[in-house]
Amino acid sequence: MARRGLRLLAGGALLVLVSAALLCSAEPDDAASAAEDPLIEQVVGDGLDDDDNELELNAEAHFTSFVRRFGKSYRDDGERAHRMSVFKANLRRARRHQRLDPTAVHGVTKFSDLTPEEFRRQFLGLRRSSARDLLEGSSAQDAPILPTDGLPADFDWREHGAVGPVKNQGSCGSCWSFSASGALEGAHFLATGKLEVLSEQQMVDCDHEVSTRHCY
Repeated sequence: MARRGLRLLAGGALLVLVSAALLCSAEPDDAASAAEDPLIEQVVGDGLDDDDNELELNAEAHFTSFVRRFGKSYRDDGERAHRMSVFKANLRRARRHQRLDPTAVHGVTKFSDLTPEEFRRQFLGLRRSSARDLLEGSSAQDAPILPTDGLPADFDWREHGAVGPVKNQGSCGSCWSFSASGALEGAHFLATGKLEVLSEQQMVDCDHEVSTRHCY
């Protein structure tokens, strides 16, 4: 019995030592996994990664290519330097977002030299005065609830040729024309099976009452 008890104690001690060794050897791997987690890196990281180092070394070339591609022009060297700084910050943000979702596509667009606040101010939102003018005298009705039995789990009209190219409203206050043309394009496709891309500019040119700021 005594000998059996000693064997059990020895076995228990060995199990404890092996478990401790496994825990110690796992800690560096767990730490490395946490450091490689893009979400954790986005929240706590404050240094430059390899992509950012490459960006710093080639910032001028990247920015020159951007300026040439989108026909950008700046009033002086100070404005150009500021826009290049904003451009670099936007590239870093795009790369972080790309790591968070590899299925998405992030890259350089003609807006890449604008700060988020500048983009919001110039291209997003609805002016309150315009909204009041559009809604004045209108009456809203509840949309009917249609049956959903037998519908597919997902459906993308783009895959059926019902959606035209992406349009850029810019800073023109003409959201009404874009929504109207989009609705008409969709209705025409459902009725005929053909996609006709309509012109928002023609509607804006004929408007003499609704405010369309910055529209020409």
